[in-house]
Amino acid sequence: MKNILSENGEHLISINKSENYSLESPVQLSQYSIILVHKGEGIYHADFASFNFSGPTILFSTPLQTIFIDQSKDLEYTIIHFHGDFYCIEAHREEVACNGLLFNNIYLEPSLLISEQQHNDFCKLVQNLEDELSDPDSSEMILKSYLQVILAKCSTAKLRTMEKETVVLAKDEKMEQFRLLLDEKFLVLHKPNDYAEILAISPNTLTKKSVKYFGKTPTQLIQDRLILEAKKLLHLTTFSIKEIAYQLQFNDEYYFSRFFKKYTQISPQTFRNKGGISKVAYLSK
Repeated sequence: MKNILSENGEHLISINKSENYSLESPVQLSQYSIILVHKGEGIYHADFASFNFSGPTILFSTPLQTIFIDQSKDLEYTIIHFHGDFYCIEAHREEVACNGLLFNNIYLEPSLLISEQQHNDFCKLVQNLEDELSDPDSSEMILKSYLQVILAKCSTAKLRTMEKETVVLAKDEKMEQFRLLLDEKFLVLHKPNDYAEILAISPNTLTKKSVKYFGKTPTQLIQDRLILEAKKLLHLTTFSIKEIAYQLQFNDEYYFSRFFKKYTQISPQTFRNKGGISKVAYLSK
């Protein structure tokens, strides 16, 4: 299979299968991952979040998340890895609409339950990509086109699933207010009690509702939102680590680096070195 590498030797796009690529141990990858689970079951861990799954389904991960699968049974999957330098999901937001839906969303489970028919369709798309990648004369343009179709179809299916779930599950207005409030105030409000006071509910009620609605405590969501913003600034801008720390309202870059490493296991500079700076950062100048 053809190797397409970045300047620092990272695979820009690759495909692996469960028989020769295990996710039983925690790993941090520099690429985005699309894990097409054909059959079997297990528990998927992405950073500090985890959930049960069974095939057929599709799992997702963003660059340098700590991911692994445990308690697996009869598991078979195919993984597509692609680097942001190969295909920038932010630059192609209009075409695939996956940034903030499949990837980089602290509120949604990074998974997509699919039907047998959808599974067959995705298998054909992945095979097309694999065939092109195996061709010594493969075209990056064609590879990107196949990848774009897969991402777009995943996004469309995810949106349809969410629409159906909205009909079945009652929307919690307080939690929707909390979501909006967190996205607006995460830089200045770092304690659950602050949000509970604004929402006029007790901290205990906020925690119970948050865990039930989002599957995370308010503290986890606040931390996740800060880390997500830090990752966006590291990947989508050319700001220095010191400038990013200032924008995120940390006292200094060293405190910011300690905070970032505590929750990602790597320093901000390592994250930037491995994930790269998106071309979007240069287009916005």
